[in-house]
Amino acid sequence: MLDLGCGGGRHAFEVYRRGADVVAFDQDPGELAEVDRMFRAMAAAGEAPARATATAVEGDALALPFPDGSFDRIIAAEVLEHIPGDMTAMAEFFRVLRPGGLAAVTVPSWLPERLCWALSEEYHRVEGGHIRIYTRAELEAKLKRTGFLVGGHHHAHALHAPYWWIKCAVGVNREDHPLAQAYHKMLVWDIMKAPAATRTADRLLNPVIGKSLVVYLVKPRGTGTTALEPAHATA
Repeated sequence: MLDLGCGGGRHAFEVYRRGADVVAFDQDPGELAEVDRMFRAMAAAGEAPARATATAVEGDALALPFPDGSFDRIIAAEVLEHIPGDMTAMAEFFRVLRPGGLAAVTVPSWLPERLCWALSEEYHRVEGGHIRIYTRAELEAKLKRTGFLVGGHHHAHALHAPYWWIKCAVGVNREDHPLAQAYHKMLVWDIMKAPAATRTADRLLNPVIGKSLVVYLVKPRGTGTTALEPAHATA
C-alpha cells in the first residue's frame, strides 16, 4: 500500500496496524523522519503484525521512484490540490498501481474550500498551499482521462469545516484565539472519545459541508501501466 503524500502518516500507521506492507511517501524529509520513528516504535511495541513492513520514502509525486505495477492499493489524501501538474501525478500513481488495484483519492470539498478562500488570502497564498478548488465532476473527469474507473464517492469530516472557517476569519496562524482554541479542543475530544452525538452530527452534515471529498478508483484489469493522459499533461 502506497500512502502518497503521507504528511504526518496517520493513514500509513492505520494500514500498518492492519497488516499491510506500507510505503509512506512524501517530499518533506522532516515529516518522513517522524513517520519512520513512529513505524519503528510501532514495530517495537508489537502494534503491527510481525509479517507487515513499513518504509518511509522521500521523493516527488511527479516522478515516483517505483517500478510499474508496484502497489495493490494507493491512498492519495489531500495531495492533488497542492500540485500544479495534477494530471502528471495522477498518471504516475496510475502507473505504479497494478491492474485491478484500488485507489482512494481525497481533496477538499468545493463549498467548504471556497468559503475558506473567500475568508482568507493567507489560507491558500502560501508556498506549498492549495492552488485549485476541485468540483467532483472535474476531479472524476481527470481521473477517468488518466485511465481509472471511478467508483463511489462520499464526503467526510463535516465537523472540521467550521474550524477552518474560524481559522480563516480570525487569522490562519492565530493559534491563541479563544474561539479557535475552543473548537480545536472539541475536535480533539471528538476524535478521542467518538461520542454518539458528534458522530451522528458529522454523518448528517457530511453531504452538505464535509471538508473532504473521497473518490474510489480501480485500475482496469488487462490495461498496461501507461496512463491514457500523456505524462507531461498539466491540465
